[in-house]
Order: sequence, then structure tokens, then C-alpha cells
Amino acid sequence: MSGNGGNPINIDFQVDRTHLYREETITDLKIANIQKLTPILPDGSNDPSRETVFVGNTQLGTPHGPVPIQARLKATTLEQAMDEFPQAMEAETRKVIQQFQKMEAEQKQANDSRIIVPGVQ
Repeated sequence: MSGNGGNPINIDFQVDRTHLYREETITDLKIANIQKLTPILPDGSNDPSRETVFVGNTQLGTPHGPVPIQARLKATTLEQAMDEFPQAMEAETRKVIQQFQKMEAEQKQANDSRIIVPGVQ
């Protein structure tokens, strides 16, 4: 713990006052959850020099529990974000499925490559 001011972990918890956003959540109470992140200044007023960011969120139900899906939406308005949401979620879902398939293949390969000696566990 010496050398870091008594902080047992080495994480900078300072707020980056140059990248502040106000978060607003829009949902259809079914599948779509869109975060609207409006850039703001440290006094809480809007920062017109930066663009609003939209992020789509949803989750997939799997036998192992829900899997969150999130993607930045290429939009400058809420209307565009809603239009972009389905394609962005489909693309992220494909990526997640590919990751799961890769993990399954790696696990299968690891299991197949183990040498099994009778009588030894």
C-alpha cells in the first residue's frame, strides 16, 4: 500500500469534467432500450460543441440466463436511433453468437485433446 497515498487499489476515480453526459432512457417496455447521452458542461448546461450519443441495449434469453446486448447507434436524432436499433442489435447478436460458438469449439478441442488413461482420473 505504500507509494500510492494509502489507496489499496490503483484506480483513478477523478471525474473527467471534459466528457460529461446527461443520460436519458427511452424504452418500448418490450425489447428496445435506447440511451440518449446529451453532452453537458460541468455546470450542467448542454454542450453544443459535442454530439449527442445514442446507445441501444437489449438482452437475449439463454438457457444460462440473460445475455446483455449493447451497441452504439449511428444516429443524431431519437427517430434515427429507433430506425437503427433493429439492425444494430442483430449485428451485435451475431457477434455474441460467434463468440459463444468460438468458446464452445475451444472447449470441445480442449476436452478432445485430453489423454484419458484407464483407472486414472
